[in-house]
Amino acid sequence: MQHLDATFWALVALVIFLGIVVYVKMPGAIAKSLDSRADKIRNELEEARKLREEAQALLAEYQKKRTEAEKEAGEIVEAAKREAEAITAEAKQKTEEYVTRRTAMAEQKIAQAEAEAMEEVRDSAVDMAFAAATQILGDKMSGKAATDLFKKSLAEVKTRMN
Repeated sequence: MQHLDATFWALVALVIFLGIVVYVKMPGAIAKSLDSRADKIRNELEEARKLREEAQALLAEYQKKRTEAEKEAGEIVEAAKREAEAITAEAKQKTEEYVTRRTAMAEQKIAQAEAEAMEEVRDSAVDMAFAAATQILGDKMSGKAATDLFKKSLAEVKTRMN
């Protein structure tokens, strides 16, 4: 019975302890503590959800900005290519124009040199013909008739040369 006695008193002590706990409103305090902890956890979860939504919004915004930047970079590259092609085409055109001008100038100089050479040949031929005519006429004719014939021949040669 001694064994039953100790168990009985342990049971009585437990019931008294539970009675004191209920009297002191310990279950309410524990429930209140658990409720406040649950509210705190709920608030933290809500805050975490809001932070996640904000992070997703920021991620979407940065992805949009990255896409726009890539598009803009592509447009810049295309514009640079078009500008380079335009500069190349302009340089090619200017080079062709320069070559054409230089060729025309060279042809003009050649034509001028040919004309000058022809003029020199004509002048030399006239001078030689004049000298020969003077000598022949001087040997065969004299006086006023020689001078008249010379002037007439000279005028005729000038007319034919021009």
